[in-house]
Amino acid sequence: MRDALGREINYLRLSITDRCNLRCRYCMPAGGIPLSAHSALLRYEELLRVARAAAALGIDRFKVTGGEPLVRRGCTDFIRALKAVSGVRQVTLTTNGLLLPPLLDELCQAGLDSVNISLDTLDNAQYQRITRRMHTADDVLAAVRQCAGRLPTRINAVLLPETADQLISLARLAEQLPVDVRFIEHMPIGGRKALSAASSSVLDRLRTVWPTLAPFGERRGNGPARYYSTPALQGYIGLIQAVSHSFCADCNRVRLTSTGILKPCLCYPQGTDLKPLLRGGAAENALSTAIEQAVWAKPAAHCFTRTQYPAEQRSMNQIGG
Repeated sequence: MRDALGREINYLRLSITDRCNLRCRYCMPAGGIPLSAHSALLRYEELLRVARAAAALGIDRFKVTGGEPLVRRGCTDFIRALKAVSGVRQVTLTTNGLLLPPLLDELCQAGLDSVNISLDTLDNAQYQRITRRMHTADDVLAAVRQCAGRLPTRINAVLLPETADQLISLARLAEQLPVDVRFIEHMPIGGRKALSAASSSVLDRLRTVWPTLAPFGERRGNGPARYYSTPALQGYIGLIQAVSHSFCADCNRVRLTSTGILKPCLCYPQGTDLKPLLRGGAAENALSTAIEQAVWAKPAAHCFTRTQYPAEQRSMNQIGG
């Protein structure tokens, strides 16, 4: 399926909840936010209905997100059912990792293809300050170690001013384990300004330790990360530079919020509400048409650097991480 600009859209991020067991300061306001009523969240059968319609249109890659998706009961059964949908080629998961270890066997048996684990720092005290909870980075590392070698595993680290000294330590995880480590520019979502942590110097700093770090020519994963490799690492280093190096011309994704809003672009507040169709007895062709129209209207580029445009005011847990 292609949008009006000819971009192939083959990737759908499905948020299954706005709940999370962390309160990361770049994701949620300090005072918290009202959570959606359970009745407002799409039921699993409704999410699968969207997935079937999307797969029939050519979307064959799905990312299960939240909030924290593993806080929703039945997540592993949903992944199993999603993987069984005709036309679905790949199902992956983004998680903070804290609930992952006891579910890992079940997720592997369900057919999960890979996992992204969020970890911004290896300093336990700093982790608690960022997440506003008493879990530790060591807790997340335990999950990373259990996943490495069993599933393709990527670590997602948001670049923050206070974690600048963690860059090398985090990258060394790709030296110690068969995992990819990806550094992500913070995006000004939810009415926040982008946190100032330049990604432009990341490669220079990494090359002080791994001088032969070079661009990796092949595509890895379904997202916009640019990967770098060196024989000294078991895994790869990725950079996701959504603000400073727009990848909009090659964007292949849309996302569905847990309440049923199909968003063609993360940056803008606009989206298509699929819930009335899902709960109003609409025919399958009506759902397919709504998805096609939303994809066709996908904006040419984000507006993160253009203050005159209205940016998304909802927090990331409400949109889908």
